[in-house]
Amino acid sequence: MKHTMREHFSMELRAIKMLHGVSPKFFPIVTINNTLAALLPYVTVFFSAKVLSELATQRRPEVLWKWVILTALTTGILAILSAFFKEREETLLDDIWGRKEILFCKKAMSMDFADADRQETRDLRAQIAQNENWSGLGLMYAAIVYKEMVKGVIGILGGVALTVNLFAIPVPESAGNLRILNSPLLIFLFAAVLIGVSMLAGFLYGKVADYTNRLTRDATFGNRVFTYMCTFPFAKNNRLDIRIYNQQPLISRAYSDNNAVFSADGSFGRAARGPMGLCSALAVSISAVTTGFIYVFTCLKAWAGAFDVGSVTQYVGAATALAGSVYAMLEAYGDMKANTEHLATTFRYLDMPNAMYQGSLTTEKRADRNYQVEFRNVSFKYPGSETWALRNVSMKFQIGKRLAIVGENGSGKTTFIKLLCRLYDPQEGEILLNGIDIRKYRYDDYMGIFSIVFQDFQLISQSLGSNVAGSVDYDAQRVKKALTDAGFGPRLESLPKGLDTQLYKDYGEDGIEVSGGEAQKIAIARALYKNAPFIILDEPTAALDPMAEAEIYAKFNEISGDKTAIYISHRLSSCKFCDEILVFHQGAIVQQGTHEALLSRKDGKYAQLWNAQAQYYTK
Repeated sequence: MKHTMREHFSMELRAIKMLHGVSPKFFPIVTINNTLAALLPYVTVFFSAKVLSELATQRRPEVLWKWVILTALTTGILAILSAFFKEREETLLDDIWGRKEILFCKKAMSMDFADADRQETRDLRAQIAQNENWSGLGLMYAAIVYKEMVKGVIGILGGVALTVNLFAIPVPESAGNLRILNSPLLIFLFAAVLIGVSMLAGFLYGKVADYTNRLTRDATFGNRVFTYMCTFPFAKNNRLDIRIYNQQPLISRAYSDNNAVFSADGSFGRAARGPMGLCSALAVSISAVTTGFIYVFTCLKAWAGAFDVGSVTQYVGAATALAGSVYAMLEAYGDMKANTEHLATTFRYLDMPNAMYQGSLTTEKRADRNYQVEFRNVSFKYPGSETWALRNVSMKFQIGKRLAIVGENGSGKTTFIKLLCRLYDPQEGEILLNGIDIRKYRYDDYMGIFSIVFQDFQLISQSLGSNVAGSVDYDAQRVKKALTDAGFGPRLESLPKGLDTQLYKDYGEDGIEVSGGEAQKIAIARALYKNAPFIILDEPTAALDPMAEAEIYAKFNEISGDKTAIYISHRLSSCKFCDEILVFHQGAIVQQGTHEALLSRKDGKYAQLWNAQAQYYTK
């Protein structure tokens, strides 16, 4: 996609502002460091020229000592400052690479769940990460462009200041034919050639950046394969399969075939041997030609008597650096152009609007927890799908009941819960809490009435207590009670550090590994600690052995208290503990009632599911 110059600079500035927001010290340090880096060569050239001029003319000791001391002091102080700020810049650069992820984390946690759950959103985030991994292009590359721009601008200003006399000082009348060097037209032509050649070199570099940009799709795919295949063997759940089924050749072949983009015969190799390499070589050659032009013009004016040998050193050095700075500026602009499309991708992710209405009503905090939930002709299909996940679902249930939701895979059970918790909004119908459409309640307030244990729940590599409380600060007694109620009490007593025990070993060797069943008990304890009116368990005993499952069920009435407990379950044995059962089939509620009532209907879906599992419930 083509972008205008204004768009290039606009996106660059926006990226800089965003990075400055997460690391306010970074860009001031970058500005100081690169200003010093750009000025230091000119300072050296200036003082060297003064020393050489004195040596070539009057050779006065007091003047020579003055320039030597000034040279040593100035260059020494600047070198020390430059070293200090360079080290500081590199430290902050390492820091900001991590801090920039704050922007993506905040967006991921604040966007509508419907957007976060879409494959397109995950692919977009993966694309941003892949661009950064293989080339650094994206948000952080804006910092590199800024660094190049600062150095280029200061370099141009310094070069102009030290070369202006190269054109302003005339050759004497006694120079004969060399007086033509005083011609304004010749000076203009020389300056035009100098700038034009530097711009051409910068343009050629821009073409190199364009070719690199065109290969982004190949490179990101190759890097994606590289990352996946190189990390696949280290994943805990993959190690056994790799060895049992001898998957090493499969992994190696997939890596070799798909990562050919980076080989000598891949797309990058061919481009380097062809137009990309040619443009790069021409850019370097033209830069050398520029230096030659500068030497010829300066030496001719010195030969004609316009200035001494010391000035030759100053003007050649400054003019060469000036040409290099012009080239660097155009190179930076080429980098900025190449990065614009990647920034556009980044901003497309960060600018995703939150379309879900947030509501304004406060959810009533009833002491008696007397809530009623009603689904009224609710229909829903997932974004991008033409199939209804739920169709015309209507039902009511009261707080304090034990509700089981059963059905085959894909029947709509989890979708029902996602709509109840307002992770999604239905396309048709409405969901009511105490007679009010749940979309009218404040979103965060409404979410506060639910505690949910999803089947694919995640624990964090933090302390046990923090995992249960979801916070660094927590009520230790409440956490212990929640863990005990969830059946984790015996294991808790065996931990020397108790609630301070770190889960997993991501951040230290003192972390502990927990089994799937133990992790699920911790997740249930987390739901109990929140103490919300609704507790929803999505396959709560899926990872538990029969003994642990029986323990959870036996204590379920006690740990639920006056909460409404909703089970999503494949194991129908849990249904006997529930006051009411919803039977889902193909996105609809086909039966509703108690265990005994539903089982009495021999031709019903519930009886069919029960009989299919009956062998596991009877001896």
